[in-house]
Parts: sequence; C-alpha cells; structure tokens
Amino acid sequence: MTDTVLSTVQRQAFRAIAADIAGIDKEVYAQYGRDPLEPIVAHGDRRARLGFFGRDPGRDEVQHLEPFIGAGGQLVRRALYLHRHGQALPDFAASKEIGRHYFWANTVPYKPVGNKAWSTSVKKRFQPLMAQVLVDDWRGTDLIVLGREAFFWFGLNQERGVTQALEAFWAREDRYERSLPVSVRSRAGHARDITLHPLPHPSPLNATWYGRFPALLAARLQALDRD
Repeated sequence: MTDTVLSTVQRQAFRAIAADIAGIDKEVYAQYGRDPLEPIVAHGDRRARLGFFGRDPGRDEVQHLEPFIGAGGQLVRRALYLHRHGQALPDFAASKEIGRHYFWANTVPYKPVGNKAWSTSVKKRFQPLMAQVLVDDWRGTDLIVLGREAFFWFGLNQERGVTQALEAFWAREDRYERSLPVSVRSRAGHARDITLHPLPHPSPLNATWYGRFPALLAARLQALDRD
C-alpha cells in the first residue's frame, strides 16, 4: 500500500486538533493552495519493515503533500536509492518513487511557522494519534528516527522511567551506531515493540552532522540488511 494510510476517522481526528492550535504556517499552505488542516503524515508502504520518523513538514512537504520530500528528505532518499540500486538518484521523480518502498511519519503532521519545532504541549496533543499510526497502521519493526525532537517523542505521555532511558541512550557518544527497542501503545490500548535507530536531523542547517549524514545512514541501512 502506498501514499497515505490514514482512515477517514483518523484524518478527522487530526483535523480537529489542528483547528484548535495556533502556529500552523497558513501563509505557506495558502501559497500552494493547500488545506492547513489536512495532515501530511503516514505515507509509503504500511507493510515495509523499515520506516522513517522525523520532526514536522516544511515548505516542500506542503507543496507536494508528502513527508521528507524537501532538502533534508532528498538527502535521505538519495541514500536509499544508492543503497537499493547502487547508483546516484537520477531525478525528483525517482526520489518520490523510492519513498514508496518505506514508511514515513512525523511527530506533528503540520508545518509550523518559521519551521521552529512544535512545543511539547502540541506534540503531546498529537501523540496518541501518531502512536495509533505507528502501532495499528504500520506493520514494520525498525524506525530510523531523525533528530533529537523525533527521538524524544517516544517519551511523551509516558512514565518517567521511559524518558530516563531515552535520555541515557541519547547521552551515549555512539548513539548513531546503536539501537534502542521501545514499546509504543496506541489509543486503543494495543502495544508493540519498535526498534529505534537514531540519526542526526538531515537539515542543511545542521552544520555539525549534515556532511556526515549520508555515511551514517548508509551504515544503518547496511546493518539492517544483515539483521
């Protein structure tokens, strides 16, 4: 299955929360003729073993109504294409096509004004819906988590012990080579284990890690192939 995996009920639930929060970049949505209440979330193959989990959409994601399609997402997609085909990504169309083999989601499926990270309170409001997507809709087991904001999403609305485990893992110098199993529970009470494979956020503004990101992602993909 490709493209969005949300049901009508899920989409309406996202829209209801979005209508009640401030900070959605309505100007950018209007620029591209997009509905600012429509979530950009849960694209790709719900049966894929491997998924990607990031912070929130940007301008390009609003334009194309697809997560991870902008500059940072293209860095990810180039690495995926090289890994699968052994050659450079040829064009934008190929970057969209390669995405159909994986699962993609964000902490909050709306572009914030100024591309600033959403507040913890907003992320907490969307967390039960996103947990439902990860637990009940996606069938995979391994999630490459991009950046600190996305990684610590797994501690929202959880017991302190979960947050402490995430903090201890993030403090490791080898966090981008190691993995962390977590239990995620949906609104319906279903729970299952997902293994997190954190990487830096692939934004061009992340000067510390941007140049190293392709090699780090390539190593993750090779390790997952061996598992």
